[in-house]
Amino acid sequence: MSYDLAKLPIQSLLKPISAAGTTLARLDERIARSEVGSGFLERAHFADACASLWTDGELVHLEDLVLHDASHDIRTPTHELTIARDVLRTRRRIAAQPPGWALSPDGLRSLRRHNGVAGQARPAASLDDSATESKDAAVPVEAAEGGEGEDSDDASVLDAELAAIDAVLARSEAVLKSAAVPTSRARERDPLVYDLDWDEDARLEEWRTVLRQAENLPPVLQAIVALDAWSTLEVLQHAPWLGRHLAASILRQAGVTTGAHLVAINIGLKTIPVDRRRHRSREVRLLAIADGLIAAAEIGLKEHDRLALARKMMERKLSGRRTSSKLPELVELVMATPLVHAGTIKKTLGVTPQAARRIVAELGLREMTGRGRFRAWGIM
Repeated sequence: MSYDLAKLPIQSLLKPISAAGTTLARLDERIARSEVGSGFLERAHFADACASLWTDGELVHLEDLVLHDASHDIRTPTHELTIARDVLRTRRRIAAQPPGWALSPDGLRSLRRHNGVAGQARPAASLDDSATESKDAAVPVEAAEGGEGEDSDDASVLDAELAAIDAVLARSEAVLKSAAVPTSRARERDPLVYDLDWDEDARLEEWRTVLRQAENLPPVLQAIVALDAWSTLEVLQHAPWLGRHLAASILRQAGVTTGAHLVAINIGLKTIPVDRRRHRSREVRLLAIADGLIAAAEIGLKEHDRLALARKMMERKLSGRRTSSKLPELVELVMATPLVHAGTIKKTLGVTPQAARRIVAELGLREMTGRGRFRAWGIM
């Protein structure tokens, strides 16, 4: 399978990519100069992760993802929630790295989780090896049984302990060596989970070839083509969402967005009908992605303005408060995260759960979960 760039519909894409680039640049400039910029970016991470699952046909609630990320689950995490957490952590990781890291060979290898010891299967020790180690550990004890007196008994015990330590060190060294060198057993995959004929390495190389061919195109068009090529080539079996993060990384690397701002492409694509996003015509798909970028930027501008207004409204409630009041710290906490619960407030502000609920009521936050227990509050 190949992706041909020879017949791109440039004329029909000129206006959408220009509008997308302008709107994204305006959003990035507003975030960089805003006092709620960090809170906006944190909310964008969570909202984009939930929208990514929506784009792939699954549903994850924002409050469940926030609680799961803080290890305060109120129920057993679902498979979809686990995927959303992976999307969230990958997005945070890319945003924390230099702009070109995600698209580098090392970055792609790390994001695919094929790097180093963590991605290799460790071969189990055989029964013969265990028996040999047991015999080796027992030899000093048997050899020492011929001695007499307390000195002989102490020496035998010491020799046995030293032999056990040597055996543990030998096993550890063998495990590390086997983990560092890939084996045929480590490369095997479960056919019930993976399609064994699916060559991810070849598909990834084909996708990188598309990137090299498109490097002279405008940055926004590069990101659009890269995302459509990722979906068309179906690079990774179980991580189709990674391509959307990489497309956002292209925009960041090209300077369309700066700093830690990673465009929430999934939020924009969520507004595009699925029949446009998965249309047979490449022109329709490319235009759909361009419209998604425009929608993501416009939604981001509205969300930023809403957060800025909410902060001003809460700051009005701080007038006349004592200097020892915890409300200013609660305002900063609420602006930094999408949701807060009593445990977070207690840990961050150093107050009791009853005091946490009281100052939440004073600030006028909205309860987001609709539950009587394990409640969480926010401004969204």
